Amino acid sequence: MHSHVATPRTLLAARQRVFAESLSAQGVTAQRGVEAVPAPILRSWQRCADLGLDFGARPRVEPLSQRELREAWERNDALRRRCRPEIEALHADAQATGSLVILTDPNGLVLDTLGNPGFAGKAAQVALCPGVPWNEAATGTNAIGTALIERRAVEVRGPEHYFEPHRILSCAAMPILGLRGETLGALDLSGPAAMLQTHALGMIRLAVDAIEHRLFEAVGPGREVLRLHDDPALLGTPREGVLVFEEGRLVGANRAALSLLGLDWDALDRTDFSRLFPDAGRRQPGAIRLRDGEGRPLHARLHEEAGRAPRAPRPHAAARPAAIPAAPDVPVLDAATERLLARAVRLVDAGIPVVVEGETGTGKEVFSRAAHARCARARAPFVAVNCAALPESLIEAELFGYEPGAFTGAARHGAQGLLRQADGGLLFLDEIGDMPLGLQSRLLRVLQEREVQPVGGGRPVPVDFALICATHRDLARLVEEGAFRADLYYRIAPYRVALPPLRERRDRQEVVRALWDRLGGAARGVALAPACEAALAAAVWPGNFRQLVGTLRALLALADPGGTVELDALPEGVAQKAPRGAAPPAAPAPEPSGRLDGIAREAMRAALDAAGGNVSEAARRLGISRSTLYRRCLS
Repeated sequence: MHSHVATPRTLLAARQRVFAESLSAQGVTAQRGVEAVPAPILRSWQRCADLGLDFGARPRVEPLSQRELREAWERNDALRRRCRPEIEALHADAQATGSLVILTDPNGLVLDTLGNPGFAGKAAQVALCPGVPWNEAATGTNAIGTALIERRAVEVRGPEHYFEPHRILSCAAMPILGLRGETLGALDLSGPAAMLQTHALGMIRLAVDAIEHRLFEAVGPGREVLRLHDDPALLGTPREGVLVFEEGRLVGANRAALSLLGLDWDALDRTDFSRLFPDAGRRQPGAIRLRDGEGRPLHARLHEEAGRAPRAPRPHAAARPAAIPAAPDVPVLDAATERLLARAVRLVDAGIPVVVEGETGTGKEVFSRAAHARCARARAPFVAVNCAALPESLIEAELFGYEPGAFTGAARHGAQGLLRQADGGLLFLDEIGDMPLGLQSRLLRVLQEREVQPVGGGRPVPVDFALICATHRDLARLVEEGAFRADLYYRIAPYRVALPPLRERRDRQEVVRALWDRLGGAARGVALAPACEAALAAAVWPGNFRQLVGTLRALLALADPGGTVELDALPEGVAQKAPRGAAPPAAPAPEPSGRLDGIAREAMRAALDAAGGNVSEAARRLGISRSTLYRRCLS
């Protein structure tokens, strides 16, 4: 009798055959099932076959003893504490939806599982519990082990698992990488395979991005941290790229930065700032403009980590200075933009969609909120959605809502969705040009039929909302390129409003004064020196209002109460001449104080006359505080 010896080739063929049969039993054509296996899964199956793992058997794993598990917890205490906010955020959904959040060490050893107790019992039957290794060598193809080897986010559903007993699972995992690309652990979301898992991978990506982003909060004294992105709106978010330099040499990075620059982890210690950015000139802390290797512009901010002083006792809440507002909630409008706003309000009241166009930071959302505040729907909700900020795997559920149990991670009672939340009010879709094509067709159907179909089925729900969309991209060109549906474009853009960039405003000095007062400059008794104010008004501001407001907030935070902000307090690059061809500030350059005071008083008296003696209205039109108007004109 001849014994049959399994080879990697025969094991892999058998695994593929069983996978195809499993999908065929679910109504999926066997051949299509084999072809549909993602490349990472196929590579993992090959590795498992090479190891001689028998996919039909139960994996032989030995859980740690309680003492060994406690030691593993102690070794990974920093990781567990670092991941706690994201795990707790995922835990609430997992507990309600029959799934588990799982944290492992760098070798795939399960450290913690949190979530639904009922599913935890089922997971324990296949040894998915603390103290058990879930690397590929021990447990075959699975999201944790495969993600750790592939060093990327991986989803493994039902029969894609190598070992047959694991077919009850549907899992999504992503490795957590350190500043030098070292693997710190993995985060996983696992649920029953019978439940549709559409958004678990997106949720895990968001959580790991946030965890890795916090690693750069303390990189050690004397090091420089460069934060960069091609979209300035994403600076300061977990999606920004981050590079760490020590004496100009690249010593740390995150995945986003390496992707932006076309680098890999091998670049650490082998390249420096001047080689990455040869046209940057001297490294200066603050906002800087860079270009990547292909000449594309990047927005960046550089700062140096100082030595950390001992932490002082936290002051009592009442002793803390008042927080500076993030941004004024009312736009600073010139006459032309005021006319655009009035038109937008009339269109919204008539049920006609509006597209607001403009560069990043020109105040498209603030403009839209102002239109909502003045329209007939002002008492109903204003619901804002940034189509570029949500992962593609989550945006559908966020917009349209979902039925209970629609996917792993879905809330127990389902979700209403943002479109239904806007019912009766105004829906603001920011960066509409970045909406995936597949969702564009669904949005068009909602606009045509005025009803929403939740993810996972259920009856359509009628909706009634006004619509304003915003974009910094040329939608007409996107239509020509096939990146945006023409029928949706014609539906949402019967009227387009173009907001001018700040550099084209002729009232920039008035804008600076108005924003300073709205941020609380006058209330804190802090003044802008005339030269400083003029320089702020003449600066280029590629980030428009967003960049100007951020600079004013920084100046206000650094100023002493009752003091004056002088020209030398401005960040590097702000105190420069306006670009050629740009309109000069409306106010004249500083002149002898007597003449300036006379001009200012005349302007204030004229504003008072125009406002019928109403001091508050005159101050609003001038963009100054009432106290300033009283002091300069009525005292």
